Amino acid sequence: MGLSKLSGLYREVILDHGDHPHHKNALPNATHAITLKNPTCGDVINLAIQLDAHDQIEDIGFTGEGCTISQASASMMTDAVMGKSKEQALAMAKTFSDMAIGKQHPQADMDALEDAAILSNIMQFPARIKCATLAWWALQRALLAENGNEEESEV
Repeated sequence: MGLSKLSGLYREVILDHGDHPHHKNALPNATHAITLKNPTCGDVINLAIQLDAHDQIEDIGFTGEGCTISQASASMMTDAVMGKSKEQALAMAKTFSDMAIGKQHPQADMDALEDAAILSNIMQFPARIKCATLAWWALQRALLAENGNEEESEV
């Protein structure tokens, strides 16, 4: 498969997640929630997570508005972390954040990101890095918040 075709495939996956995001819904009984804004481009992610008694992600949802990349990344992130433990989700968020700044990770870590791993190509465009990482930063901050909820903030 040529690079142009591969690039086209990545573009199609990103557009599909952006046009038909998975888990784009509010969770009224969330145990963890955060609203994160990217003031540079206006993206807003309201992330809600429902952890079970064993700290597994039982449900996750997001609302908000933003560019195709931020919405697609949020969709990909929710797919990737659904059913994972809090620790696994935090490790995945670290991998994604590291990927955004060009750090290398073992292929197994990248595979765990599922579709989100293709966003490594977005990192060629520095202005889009915050768009791609917004949902992942929200995931980290929500899971690490002392009471499970963090006030609205900016990245």
